[in-house]
Amino acid sequence: MPQIIPIKELKNTSEISELCHNTKGPVFITKNGYGDMVIMSMEIYESMMNQLAMYQNLELSERQVEEGKMKDARKSLAEMRTKYGL
Repeated sequence: MPQIIPIKELKNTSEISELCHNTKGPVFITKNGYGDMVIMSMEIYESMMNQLAMYQNLELSERQVEEGKMKDARKSLAEMRTKYGL
């Protein structure tokens, strides 16, 4: 269930920090009854950014496959072994 708090409660920084860490997700901040901001713990933020990067890499890979820009895996591994002396 999403956590939603009014902006005036941002004064209680320790409580907000604890809420962000305990929630394991974003905390939505409202202003005059409307959504205004989102805050979250650094751990959750970094996890979301890593997940986003992974999805972007998957999308790029899919495009490269569609465009025929791919190599045989065995050939690529052999080239890497030769190049890096593995």
